[in-house]
Amino acid sequence: MAPSSGADPRLVASIRELLAAREADKTICPSEAARAVGGDEWRELMQPARDAARELVGLGEVEVTQKGEVVDVATARGPVRIRRAR
Repeated sequence: MAPSSGADPRLVASIRELLAAREADKTICPSEAARAVGGDEWRELMQPARDAARELVGLGEVEVTQKGEVVDVATARGPVRIRRAR
């Protein structure tokens, strides 16, 4: 399913691919998607990667967690993880 907002489709696809390659209960960091898409320039893609995660939350595909608890990626401060929706 394509993203319905302005989320970078490359990052949306990267998050999906990274999670598909992991065991069902494992998480990824948004930086992994940013690195996969941006190479050496990945840091500038951190907020777009979080935006892509938010898009996938809206589609019901993923959850964003912090310290193991589901959080709203739009308001979470600090490091977050992304996992498949449960």
